[in-house]
Amino acid sequence: MFNRAFALNYHLMLLPGIIFLILFSIVPMFGIVIAFQDYQPTLGMFHSDWVGWENFTYMFSLPDSKLILVNTLVIAIMKIIAGLIVPFVFALLLHEVFSVKFKRTIQTIVYLPHFMSWVILSGVMINILSLDGIINHIVQFFGFEPIMFLQSNVWFRPIVVASDVWKEFGFSTIIYIAALTSINGNLYEAAAIDGANRYQRLKYITIPSLLPTVILLATLSLGNVLNAGFEQILNLYNPIVYQSGDIIDTYVYRAGLLETQYGLATAVGMLKSVVSLILISVSYALASRFANYRIF
Repeated sequence: MFNRAFALNYHLMLLPGIIFLILFSIVPMFGIVIAFQDYQPTLGMFHSDWVGWENFTYMFSLPDSKLILVNTLVIAIMKIIAGLIVPFVFALLLHEVFSVKFKRTIQTIVYLPHFMSWVILSGVMINILSLDGIINHIVQFFGFEPIMFLQSNVWFRPIVVASDVWKEFGFSTIIYIAALTSINGNLYEAAAIDGANRYQRLKYITIPSLLPTVILLATLSLGNVLNAGFEQILNLYNPIVYQSGDIIDTYVYRAGLLETQYGLATAVGMLKSVVSLILISVSYALASRFANYRIF
């Protein structure tokens, strides 16, 4: 009797989350039928003309479709690589700091941007990188011409990747720090007794102990290879940098909400979701194979 009441309390606790999931994740899935219709808001889903695969055919015939896919893949892959390397190196450096107070202070500082929205951080980036921003003041101080960073197809991708790393590497560092604390201290003591210096202990103990975590994060990140950062790019980009910064999500936003091509936008979003589902399944299979990570 006690166990049943205990289980009931747990299910009641889950109920708000389940209702939220149903309302905002499952019910909207019925809207994918718009991808196969010439959707008209005045007619609704039940009375709009059915066009079959026409939206998908039109999507692949667009001259911008290849460019958008390439931009999405390039930006996402650059973010994944930088998002693995930077926190890994930073965690190793922080691990070598002996002052606990200093270490916790640094962790808190680098972790703070994770809680800020891209609306706030994009405003900061725009002010810093504007023609009269602090970066261009430094550039002019050394005798160079000011650079229009956010209006340059050369600079836009590096700025997107760098700002994403700045925002998220503190959160990823915590994962590596947790992995570092789980390393058996006896290994370091034994290595020190055998005459291993700090570099050798790092090379033969610390880094090999972190590799399973790196492999796990790398494989799980494959599921996000088509998520290049909608909120970030939407707040940073402009028509001048569409060539290097326009991604699938921003194109869906423009086509669906600004140009009212609802069927096309839904088709693009549906295709992305299907590919993402395949990639997530592959990433979890790889995580189970190489890092012994399972969700079931």
